[in-house]
Amino acid sequence: MKKNPLRDGMRMTRVPGPATLVIFGATGDLTRRKLIPSLYRLYKQNLFSPDLKIIAFARRPKSTAEYREELRQEMQKHLDESDWSDESVQNFLQRIHYFKAAFTTPGDMKDFSVYLDKNTDPVFSKNILFYLATPPSHYETIIKNLGRAGFASEEQGWRRVIIEKPFGHDLASAQTLDRVIRQVFHERQIYRIDHYLGKETVQNLLVFRFANGIFEPIWNRRYVDYVQITVAESIGMEGRGRFYQETGILRDIVQNHMLQLLCLVGMEPPASFDADAVRDEKVKVLRAVEIFSAEQVDEQVVRGQYTKGSLWGESVPGFKQEEDIPDESQTETFVAMRLRLNNWRWAGVPFYLRTGKRLPKRVTEIAIAFRQAPMQIFGKAASETSSNNILALNIQPDEGISLKFASKVPGHDRIIRPVAMDFRYGSSFGHKVPEAYERLLLDAVLGDSTLFTRADESETAWAIVTPLLQRWAQQQQDLPTYPAGAWGPKKSDTLLVQPHHKWRIL
Repeated sequence: MKKNPLRDGMRMTRVPGPATLVIFGATGDLTRRKLIPSLYRLYKQNLFSPDLKIIAFARRPKSTAEYREELRQEMQKHLDESDWSDESVQNFLQRIHYFKAAFTTPGDMKDFSVYLDKNTDPVFSKNILFYLATPPSHYETIIKNLGRAGFASEEQGWRRVIIEKPFGHDLASAQTLDRVIRQVFHERQIYRIDHYLGKETVQNLLVFRFANGIFEPIWNRRYVDYVQITVAESIGMEGRGRFYQETGILRDIVQNHMLQLLCLVGMEPPASFDADAVRDEKVKVLRAVEIFSAEQVDEQVVRGQYTKGSLWGESVPGFKQEEDIPDESQTETFVAMRLRLNNWRWAGVPFYLRTGKRLPKRVTEIAIAFRQAPMQIFGKAASETSSNNILALNIQPDEGISLKFASKVPGHDRIIRPVAMDFRYGSSFGHKVPEAYERLLLDAVLGDSTLFTRADESETAWAIVTPLLQRWAQQQQDLPTYPAGAWGPKKSDTLLVQPHHKWRIL
């Protein structure tokens, strides 16, 4: 098997064997914007078997030729100029075949099974990866119909299914969905995807922690003052008003993305770097999170909703002025909270989480604030300018790591100011950071579930956020608001337990 010299290390040279990827929801936004461009980039790097075939399963009437042309036009919008090659795009599109059917109809799924068995030009592999790029309301139906058509059986080849978030809308619904799926597929066949785990800085967090002796000894309550995790978005609804009105940012971001980042910061070293060992440690972190009582929700969680304001010098509407949002909406577009981990490593260390829409900029960051050193020996002025050393892991948009520390300003005066050492992927390694979906799609075809969420992870995360949903359902008062372009409601400052703890201005 030919190795790709650009990929080295733990699992970088592995290339999967023949497989068939079936995408349900193949005419949707996720497929066009993320899946197809990511699959193309993997193909262009020779990271897929020449025998990989992609089947677009959708109900709209069109031919394979028509669908390929639609994808070609979409790829021009979503690929960088450096990725584009007429020959490569044309060869990649030849791998894609369109099958018109309704995934909600059992008979259509059985017809699809016959299509795979009888179609010898092209020959489809019996190793099949199903991708559910559909609204979550269809998950149960698709899974049941796959089971009825015999697609979970691995007698002729492996079978796997990728399920997009949200996996349920609270603890009870997540448990119900999991029971339905487990009646058809085994846990080892189920890949619950969270694209944040495919980002380079998120993956690098494990290497950063466990491969560098300088940081692991101080990654605990003795040296860490607090941890702050921010997932900020500057955009509003962008046509997703109906979805967001039903979901809210707690379900959309906190239950999955933010708690996954919390796990990677807080976990103990796994016994080995395999899927179950890593995910065992992540579950331990989630189980250590203190579950909120109703009173603690009021004291340790702040939610908010954006009103009209200004971003980049332009006026933008408030949430209630967005399309498909009712005037009486109580859906949160901002959440900040203070969590505690009841375990030996992190006892007493506050974890501050915040996420919101229409914040000043798009950025995702994990900030580790180390305890302040005594500064009195350098005089009063130095003490007044002292601050925490901050290790910041920037996950998006500019992936990298920075370390802030104190340094003397050159000159005769004893002036101390913070400075930063910065590492950026693009400048350090000289090539573009791969998209998150590239890594996760490749791992799924390889059968590596390390960066996917296990059932007990998902359900434990829901157990953390469900008390918030229940408490908010009981409350009738209006949400705190914040103008678009602000860093959330001022009330979020009340979550900070020490005067020197500050929300980072990013």
